[in-house]
Amino acid sequence: MDAIFKALADPTRRDLLDELFREDGQTLHALEARFDMTRYGVMKHLKQLEEAGLVVTRRRGREKLHFLNPVPIRLVHDRWVSKYAQPWAAALSDLKTRLESPMEKIFEIYIKTTPERLWEAITDSGIRSTYQFGNTHTADWSPGGHYEMHNPKANGMVLGEGENIEVDPPRKLVQTMRALWDDDVKAEGTSRVTWEIEPVGDSCHLTVTHSDL
Repeated sequence: MDAIFKALADPTRRDLLDELFREDGQTLHALEARFDMTRYGVMKHLKQLEEAGLVVTRRRGREKLHFLNPVPIRLVHDRWVSKYAQPWAAALSDLKTRLESPMEKIFEIYIKTTPERLWEAITDSGIRSTYQFGNTHTADWSPGGHYEMHNPKANGMVLGEGENIEVDPPRKLVQTMRALWDDDVKAEGTSRVTWEIEPVGDSCHLTVTHSDL
């Protein structure tokens, strides 16, 4: 975690993360225009944030876009926030995210496991319920198959549904998603979630992209 704290210790790097939180997926040119420093200076700060896992990049044609990756910060949070404070912190964090949600979010994390076990954790309803608030899934895991997410504590209420567009075990899963738990989220329509698994040594690099928000 030293790299995370070192990256966050600099106010300019914190400001860069704030800029990406405000508007995710920005180019270097867009970011440097907001800072009173050279292009090289901004590049150095972004490089350190990327090395700490706080920023991830993607190519879109000739452009290189920068995205905030909050997973490392969440891991710091989980280490020191008590189980009693966590529901309040999570509720307020979710409220802020919901009210300020950008058009696309990219999350990355390294997990010490095999691609097969990670794929199972993503697609097995019993395993998935342990990290998705107890909600269960029913799904046809074939291309074009339908899936639903249920809340067993609310008489099996359907919280969301979608289609499995691309199913390539244990490497890639692309799904549409439509939230259904209230009229407001229903009105937001359908988004897309892409799960990508890349083996790295004895671990896996998991990238989750939530787009078309």
